[in-house]
Amino acid sequence: MTRPVKVAVVGLGSMGFGMARSCVRQGYQVFGSDIVTERMDSLRNEGGAAETVDAVAASLDAVVAVVLNADQTETILFGETGIVPKLKPGAVVVACATVPPDFARSMETRCQDHGVHYLDAPVSGGSVKAGEGKLSIMAAGTHEAFAAAQPVLEATAETVFKLGDTAGSGSAMKAVNQLLAGVHIAAMAEALTFGMTQGIDPQKFINVISRCAGTSWMLENRAPHVVAGDYTPHSQTVIWPKDLGIVLEAAKGSGLEAPITEAALRQYNKAVEMGLGHEDDAAITKVYARSAGLQLPGEG
Repeated sequence: MTRPVKVAVVGLGSMGFGMARSCVRQGYQVFGSDIVTERMDSLRNEGGAAETVDAVAASLDAVVAVVLNADQTETILFGETGIVPKLKPGAVVVACATVPPDFARSMETRCQDHGVHYLDAPVSGGSVKAGEGKLSIMAAGTHEAFAAAQPVLEATAETVFKLGDTAGSGSAMKAVNQLLAGVHIAAMAEALTFGMTQGIDPQKFINVISRCAGTSWMLENRAPHVVAGDYTPHSQTVIWPKDLGIVLEAAKGSGLEAPITEAALRQYNKAVEMGLGHEDDAAITKVYARSAGLQLPGEG
């Protein structure tokens, strides 16, 4: 009988938990790790293994890192209790956080020094698709890294874009995606509140614009959160200062001006300053509403 694939998922937030569940559904042994112990308990209740990641590190086939940023990625891989030195040769790290391309390249080199493969694999699709195993993954790495990561990719992704044979290209493409996604959410917020100033009800805004050329996937996904007055986080506002900061840093290094990204970033920073960082990123609409003295659905 073939030994079950052993996968550790580090970071059990909305994306990581969904990816872990998808791996469980595939019949893998899945070990979860998160600073919030209740999330680890929830994964065990969903079929995750009882042992801690550290206890089984030497036998793992793959580690899926679904944390917030580069600092957290580096800490879990190479920090004081980092997992990479504990992995067996030939294991793979599937790194899903949005990080600068240069950082991804440095992580690949350090993993290879330990005989461990590294797949630069940022994800897109949101928490719902993560739970369905239907993410899009923008991946770059060696042929061996792709082969080692194949079980994880099969369990978690509907589409895998192979973007290069060394790390960095995946993170570069994710930065492009985040530029567009972040700007589109801010544009949705601006357009919806502009419509309100012109007497257009937010639900009518969705009904009409979603069928017109001005629509976007982000508009159709996020505007209903505003109409419902429900800012339960599927993707938190606080990620956007980080992600758009990565975009602007890379653009500056290339000599490219990115004024639209800069404008969107200012609005996300205002949202965080208003205490909206841990609400759904559709809450950026509140920044526009406050400045115009508007009351959004569900308020008052």
